[in-house]
Amino acid sequence: MLRRLTPVLLTLVVVALGITALAARPNTGTPGRSADFVVLAGVAGLRWDDVDPQTTPTLWRMAEQGSIGSLSTRSAHRPTCPVDGWLTVGAGNFAAWNGSRPPGGCPPAAVTVDQPDGIGANLPDQEGVVRYNQDRLSWGTTPGALAESVRCSVAVGPGAAVAAARPFGRVDRYAPVLPADPAKLLGSCVLSIIDLGSVDGEDRASRAAQARLADAQLARVLAARPPRSLVVVAGVSDTDQPSRLHVAVADGPGWEKGWLTSPSTAREGYLQLVDLAPTALAALGRPMPERLFLGRPAVSVGGRPADLQAAIDQPADADREAGAQRRVAGWFFTLLAVAQVVLAVAVLPLLRRARRHAGPHGPEPVSRRVVATVELLLVAAALALPAALLADAAPWWRGQHAGWWFAVVTALLIVGGTAAVRFTPGHDRTLGPLGAVAGLATLVVGVDVLTGSRLQLNGVVGYSALEGGRYSGLGTIGLGVFIAGSLLSAGWLAQRFRREWRPMVMVAVGGAAVVVVGSPYLGADSIGAIALTAGVSVAAAISTGGWLTVSRLAWATMAGLAVTIGFAVVDVRRPATERGSLGRFLAALGDGTSGLTVHRAGTANVETLVNSPLTILTLAGAALVWLALLQPWGGLLRLFGIYPAIRAAMAGTAVAAGTGGLLGGSALDVAGAAGALAVPMAALAALRVLDHSTDRTQPGAGRPGDEGPGGAAGGPTDGGDRPGGGRASGDGRADTPPTSDPDGTGPDGTAAGRSGPVGTAGDAPAPAGAPTPPRPDGRPVIVPAQPGPASTEVPTG
Repeated sequence: MLRRLTPVLLTLVVVALGITALAARPNTGTPGRSADFVVLAGVAGLRWDDVDPQTTPTLWRMAEQGSIGSLSTRSAHRPTCPVDGWLTVGAGNFAAWNGSRPPGGCPPAAVTVDQPDGIGANLPDQEGVVRYNQDRLSWGTTPGALAESVRCSVAVGPGAAVAAARPFGRVDRYAPVLPADPAKLLGSCVLSIIDLGSVDGEDRASRAAQARLADAQLARVLAARPPRSLVVVAGVSDTDQPSRLHVAVADGPGWEKGWLTSPSTAREGYLQLVDLAPTALAALGRPMPERLFLGRPAVSVGGRPADLQAAIDQPADADREAGAQRRVAGWFFTLLAVAQVVLAVAVLPLLRRARRHAGPHGPEPVSRRVVATVELLLVAAALALPAALLADAAPWWRGQHAGWWFAVVTALLIVGGTAAVRFTPGHDRTLGPLGAVAGLATLVVGVDVLTGSRLQLNGVVGYSALEGGRYSGLGTIGLGVFIAGSLLSAGWLAQRFRREWRPMVMVAVGGAAVVVVGSPYLGADSIGAIALTAGVSVAAAISTGGWLTVSRLAWATMAGLAVTIGFAVVDVRRPATERGSLGRFLAALGDGTSGLTVHRAGTANVETLVNSPLTILTLAGAALVWLALLQPWGGLLRLFGIYPAIRAAMAGTAVAAGTGGLLGGSALDVAGAAGALAVPMAALAALRVLDHSTDRTQPGAGRPGDEGPGGAAGGPTDGGDRPGGGRASGDGRADTPPTSDPDGTGPDGTAAGRSGPVGTAGDAPAPAGAPTPPRPDGRPVIVPAQPGPASTEVPTG
């Protein structure tokens, strides 16, 4: 009865863990009203390295009193040109100005502003811009949504007019330049938007002069600010290539000496350009528009250093790291893909010659030294991504040649990790390296997530704040590594238990991984958690051996669907501003705008598939597995037969990585990251299994799959074959011939238990200890004495 209920109980456990991880969310309620007036002042291109007490004294004092952060200026086009940035400020969503633009460049900066009555203004191009954003772009943006949410707004300067224009082009109050006494103008409406100019170029003296002019304008604004007002200064766009992080400062009641953050980034000290519009409305206590802003209201949190220079150094350093990450990531992943492809090609002849023939006249096997070297290279390749993630613990981006420093740090970590795996107890077992590498990768990613994902933010194998896609939690590459590491660790651990306990071990380890991935306090990746739930369910279903039958597939599918439906029900009932990605999609499905989300995901999948080096890595890994490892001579089928829990773990990894990439809009990137760890370990384990393919068992010893007194059906329980050929018996001990020494070696110094090239079925058994014809290197081959017929021999009558 209990055996029949086991699938049901395991399914319920997976569902409960998944929904628990996804349902709990931090309190992100909309902040209350804090000001009677809001002034948004923008300086295109302003960065934190432009701010100092001498060049920008007004902004420096404002930053001392208020809250600061790094502003990601992502818009609907990249780079974010000044007109795109101002349009995004007024839309509260990713927007872009229409018109032709060169690749990687900006449209003409001139914006036509008509002043028919001397009070307000009109943008004749605005209606065309609105149609372009709603019909041609995939964000469903409504330019002018911010102005439509207040009764009256003021714009000073052409950039501010773009942000303050209503959808039909009207600007309520407009001045082309700041008046001599701006107090009356700023007090005429609750919302004022001011264009303070721009800072461009890379010449330090030129940038300083432009920043000084903007600071002088800001001083006049602060002197004329209305009472109980919130003033926000932001570097609203890029002015040069490549993109950078920009300045964000907020000064007003409730914004004293803190870090700026918002639920859209969930990271202290980081803000998005789309957050400025909802921040203004929240501070004024105004309702958000019916079609929600993509951004979220910013808040001020504590923890900022008391010394402003030390505080400013942090966002400035983050900008340098993000810039270095963009330069280094491309060649790193390209080199990784090339290295793994070359290693895969090098493994092929070893797989062909790895099977040791049971006779003295077979082809000479590959040198042990060569095999050991290739094994170390496979371990190093599998550890490349965890090492690159860990490399961000060192400030390599501050050096003069950041790329070289990153390469040196990563190489040292790979060497150290490989050495640690090599000298880990149990390394000589078939599954020893696999378990050590999987555990190490899971530990690196898991500890980073548990400590705030600091290594992934702006990291080479993490995510960049410049891209504006993610600022906290588990990134695409980290998800792939964590999926592979956690499921392979679960499989390695489950293989050490009796057959009936293996699904429970899989669910326990996999369920903990689901919590880490899906919890908004940790990985904050609901799509990844749903994908991992499907993978864990498949792994648990087949961990005891056998095929993925219809009933097992049904239970696995039910678990994944139950988690998805359960979380969807919980998420869609939340307030609109607190919903996750799944809840927002279901809400869009209800109001008929879900097609935009599907279109964005499809476009992202196609772009990533075409442009990412991980696509090559995925295809190369799949080719190695399908065309070599899964062939009769490849060893992987034999590995799966002996170790069903490892087969289950790898099947679950494939399901979870493929599903997570497809649903998350990252194409094959998740699968590529998972394969970068799993495929080298599969090749290494296959080599070791083939090396033991002619090992013989003692009469009466349990073969793989037999049920011994303390063993488990379905494979060995001690982690794998020993390199000396001893097969784990039913009681968990390795079988060794009676002629072996206490240290596990035979009389000739060879590993005990290895049958070596002994006779195949039908050959006459050699006398105990009788030397066979020598190997080509001159060493004699000793055949251990057999107390009875070997497992591959057919006894004669």
